[in-house]
Amino acid sequence: MSKPGKPHSEVPMRRVAAASAIGSVIEFYDFIIFGTAAALVFPAVFFPALGDAAGTVASFATFAVAFIARPFGALFFGHFGDRIGRKRVLVITLLVMGVATFIVGILPGAATIGIVAPIALFTLRFFQGIAVGGEWAGAALLAAEYSPPARRGLWSSMPQLGPSLGFALASATFLVTNLTLGDQSGSFIGWAWRIPFIFSAVLVLIGLWIRVRIAETPVFSAEQERTAQASSPAKGRLPVLDVLVQQPREVLLASGPMILIFAFFYIGTAFLTSYGAGELGLSRPAVLLCGIIGALFFAAFTIVGGAASDRFGRRKVMIGAIIASAIWSLALFPVLDIGNVFAFGAGLSVTMLLLGIQYGPMGSFLPELFETRYRYTGAGMAYNLGGVLGGAVAPIVAAALVATEVGSAAIGYMLAGIAVIGLVCVLTLRETQGISLHTEEVAVASA
Repeated sequence: MSKPGKPHSEVPMRRVAAASAIGSVIEFYDFIIFGTAAALVFPAVFFPALGDAAGTVASFATFAVAFIARPFGALFFGHFGDRIGRKRVLVITLLVMGVATFIVGILPGAATIGIVAPIALFTLRFFQGIAVGGEWAGAALLAAEYSPPARRGLWSSMPQLGPSLGFALASATFLVTNLTLGDQSGSFIGWAWRIPFIFSAVLVLIGLWIRVRIAETPVFSAEQERTAQASSPAKGRLPVLDVLVQQPREVLLASGPMILIFAFFYIGTAFLTSYGAGELGLSRPAVLLCGIIGALFFAAFTIVGGAASDRFGRRKVMIGAIIASAIWSLALFPVLDIGNVFAFGAGLSVTMLLLGIQYGPMGSFLPELFETRYRYTGAGMAYNLGGVLGGAVAPIVAAALVATEVGSAAIGYMLAGIAVIGLVCVLTLRETQGISLHTEEVAVASA
């Protein structure tokens, strides 16, 4: 069991929520500022020889590397999260992310060190992916395994605030930097973009201080005591083998709605940041301000979605949000292509609102699908498998679709198709609302 920290009975849910949410916000802030920089400055800093179009594609390809790494991070950290505890692994993931992000902030560009610069950028992005691949499941389990069943959807939506508030914080940091130094490409591209990356070191220290003060979850501690006393054949098995043998169906099907969630989020953040400034010709401050507003909608409706899942069930809330998202996908780019900042802000905000309703219940739904002894691994695998297609592939495909005869409308068709896949997957999964997270009762519910 992890120490120091208060005993389980003395730890208030507010502190647990803060530990899971703040660390997650910091990790996703670090992760997302890379995406914002990939859209705004990396083509010029790390890929200048490729030209504007090819440099942007290369920049987004580097951005996508993290999504390839995320399932490996889920497996690696999931193994240790299921063996040594949720809390210890969450401290390690935060450290890995913080160090990688800080080094990006001080990494010389291609003009200084040549081809070493993009190779180093690629490597650091890979480590970011490894870290965030292990982060989500740990943060979600920290909240879910402490929460009372009747309010698990609400409390488990707190670590789900990581992407939304991380995006808002990243956009705000870039916006303040831009407004302080002016919209001149020389200073911003030359060095000012580095400030958000270097600033992350302060946030990491805050997150570490909060996380080390929380004890290991009561559910994991009880499982450790149970397996220590039992002569179970599962005791010596690897968590990844357990989950692939016992619940492969849940891993694959649960990744379906995550594809849509990732696609909506990274189309709405990294891609639309580039689209608004490039295709629509909006100013960088306007695009970043719209991003902050959209992120706040995302955060608010993440909590709404989580709380609603306690009342109506996880599946009903997700199904309604997915259907609404499929319809909105077809309207999104016609709205954006009106071309003014108000249309851009409205389009982004509605996208983020629907995303929040989908995303909120996932903090409780995914942990509830898996048994305690491999819950970290199973939930992390499902989450991050969706990230490969939704987060890595979708923005690259979207950039290519803009250049086709159909134009930006094709991106809407792509998102609607992904929504149909997510809907089918959710319909085939069981409802999990209100179940116990202790191994024996999860096993009965799975039967």
